[in-house]
Amino acid sequence: MADREAVTPRKTDARRHHDPAVRGFASDNYAGAPPEILAAIALANDGHQVAYGEDDYTTHLQDVMRSHFGPLAVTYPVFNGTGANVVALQALTDRWGAVIAADSAHIHVDECGAPERVGGLKLLTVPTPDGKLTPELIDREAYGWDDEHRAMPQVVSITQNTELGTVYTPDEIRAICDHAHERGMKVHLDGARIANAAASLDVPMRAFTYAAGVDVLSYGGTKNGMLFGEAVVVLDPDSVRAMKHLRKLSMQLASKMRFVSVQLEALLAKDLWLRNARHANTMARRLADAVRGVDGVDILYPVQANAVFARLPHDVSERLQKRYRFYFWDETAGDVRWMCSFDTTEEDVDGFAAALKEELGR
Repeated sequence: MADREAVTPRKTDARRHHDPAVRGFASDNYAGAPPEILAAIALANDGHQVAYGEDDYTTHLQDVMRSHFGPLAVTYPVFNGTGANVVALQALTDRWGAVIAADSAHIHVDECGAPERVGGLKLLTVPTPDGKLTPELIDREAYGWDDEHRAMPQVVSITQNTELGTVYTPDEIRAICDHAHERGMKVHLDGARIANAAASLDVPMRAFTYAAGVDVLSYGGTKNGMLFGEAVVVLDPDSVRAMKHLRKLSMQLASKMRFVSVQLEALLAKDLWLRNARHANTMARRLADAVRGVDGVDILYPVQANAVFARLPHDVSERLQKRYRFYFWDETAGDVRWMCSFDTTEEDVDGFAAALKEELGR
């Protein structure tokens, strides 16, 4: 009976509640999952596996991640990106510690204060013109280690690629790591879209993480095609303590962890992660090229990954949003963000560009 059930096609009483023909450019989180991910979950589904990370899939994942992030890497799967960031930053800071980050950083702008309220740390933010920190910008907040009246700077957190779609080169990250380490600080990399950055740079992910001196990174899987799940990857085990306890304390310990780990394996064992990222980046460049030079549209930042930031008349954006979902980035200024994903098609891009031109009256 068990063998027959294992090969019998599954049925479900669930019903489709959305129109799969509806497309948008609001977020790469809007996309579903590629068939390889769904197949991986089904592969791991039959039978019993030990819970809470002692399963065979999570054990094997360690070797897969070390092939990308160096021989010392230890990987801790978690539920989501905010959880990954909170766990990673907790592991790198004391109760009196502070984290230096760009003022546009996700940990500052988009995590509802979780790093500070849940992680119990202080964020010291620095304005940047393009979302990227530099040693000089870091030094605006890197001081006062012996001042008991000030939260102690202990970590520099960077995002690759940044929230503005820009990408750090390996040399830029190496300079940040050297600068931080010289001052006794650690470096955390928020890699929500790390695959897109590697695809843009055409280098292995280890080139701007392990080889550049990053201590801990948050690995982003969901925006690259996973249904759910991310990971904290410790590149320097000496830089952290009590990771297992912090993951549990932060409510990020999955009981059925095999279903997170097998998705990460499906992405990273070969090149699915890179194919997905390259395609999303290509679609973003196609979109930028289609609207660049159109009167009334200004591209705000270099299009280096899978995001396009633009400024256009507010009323045009509002009309266009009725046809395609996307978000304002700065509604007062008229700035918008258009995101491409692994399943964005050329037809999606061309249709959106045509709709934009129609709304502009071009």
